[in-house]
Amino acid sequence: MAFDDFTRFEHAGWERTADVYQATFGDVTRQSSGALLDALGVGAGTRFLDVATGPGYVAGLAAQRGAQALGVDFAQAMIDAATHAYPDAAFRLGSADALPFDNDSFDAVGISFGILHFADPDKALAEAWRVLRRGGKIAFTAWAVPERAVGFGMTLNALKTYGKMDVPLPPGPPFERFSDWNECKRTLLEVGFSEPHVAEVSQMLHTRAPETVFHMLLGGVRMAALLRAQTPQALVSIEQSILQQCAPYRTGDDIRVPMPCVLACAKKP
Repeated sequence: MAFDDFTRFEHAGWERTADVYQATFGDVTRQSSGALLDALGVGAGTRFLDVATGPGYVAGLAAQRGAQALGVDFAQAMIDAATHAYPDAAFRLGSADALPFDNDSFDAVGISFGILHFADPDKALAEAWRVLRRGGKIAFTAWAVPERAVGFGMTLNALKTYGKMDVPLPPGPPFERFSDWNECKRTLLEVGFSEPHVAEVSQMLHTRAPETVFHMLLGGVRMAALLRAQTPQALVSIEQSILQQCAPYRTGDDIRVPMPCVLACAKKP
């Protein structure tokens, strides 16, 4: 697989943090797996492809429903973790923008938060369109706007107050592009899908003080790199600020922060 700078950056990050991700943000992102499969109508016998499968949460759940589940990811560390965790699903190395499958191979394609990490999301969606049969469905999830996905809002507030946003990272698509429901619909229609539908799915980030979303984000790639690019003094202030912002969501040391996502789906006509 040949990678551009942004994809190379993402790939190196996910190869490095596969285990850490499962212990941090994995517990949040898997909360919407059922809703994604419901939107696709995945059940017994469904030929289902999980693009950017990561640790295999969605493919594994699809297999439990009786689907012929296959997960694909560009990070071998993720494929290894998924294969170990979900023996009833199959997993294969591959890139979202050049899927190693024939046209019309699947009844449904899901992308659980992976669309945020693609250098060319439109090309990835076009590939999903190609491998879907006529009448098949696509669904993807992305974070809601920071005002709704409170953990991101806290982090961005702290970064803007105590740190800097202009750091030397490979340029990539806007992180909040698919937080916009109209952009989800517009993109799906432009790729060639029909009947787009968008909804919000509730999710909750649970930590125990002093841990917050700050520590969870260090288990990712893009936001982790942004945080690690701050000065040590700024990083301490950012961590403290996020903990203080958690006060309305805290009971004793128990912190529960809303982290809803956008779920967009459509059909291949």
